[in-house]
Amino acid sequence: MANGRSVRKACLNWGVPRSTLQNRINGHVSLKEAHEPFQRLSPVQEQRLTDWVLVQEALGRSPIHAQIRAFAGRILAARQDGIPLGKRWMAGFIRRNPILRTKKQLRIDSVRVNGATSEVIRPWFQKLEVPTIKAIKPENRWNMDEAGIMEGQGENGLVVGSTERRHIQKKQPGSKTWTSFIECISTIGKALLPLLMYKGKSV
Repeated sequence: MANGRSVRKACLNWGVPRSTLQNRINGHVSLKEAHEPFQRLSPVQEQRLTDWVLVQEALGRSPIHAQIRAFAGRILAARQDGIPLGKRWMAGFIRRNPILRTKKQLRIDSVRVNGATSEVIRPWFQKLEVPTIKAIKPENRWNMDEAGIMEGQGENGLVVGSTERRHIQKKQPGSKTWTSFIECISTIGKALLPLLMYKGKSV
């Protein structure tokens, strides 16, 4: 019995293996807690690193794996630990901090991001109240979205951010070596072929 409830009943109510619950009652620690002494960064340091990743995502500068490893290396160096991190450290870091995950980033021009303010967008919604606009059928209502790829750059791949967002939009200063693509989908779910725009007078 534990707190007036049998171990067997508690296991059934919470879906926990009986051996696991019995081990906790006997004072055994969890597998995660048992491995903490072997982690390169302490749980507090990993939490601070996780917070930094989330802040970078909010600023439109989500870090790639190499940047996170470099930051972790600086933390270790501050306590005189110069041993390089293992090849699987990054996978373990994300596994221990489930709020993070690796995902695709969509680059977007910083001019466009800075122009999408509430003051700019709010008047646009007022146009939807125009009777002629409201009469447009759903199949004739389309939403367009723009993203881009930097030519010759290797930063268009995977970054780390919150599990609450599927994709990450990352600010990118305007550049002439930029390929834009426009996606278009209607309110009934019909999608058009993407429009690609390349640099140059002719392709």
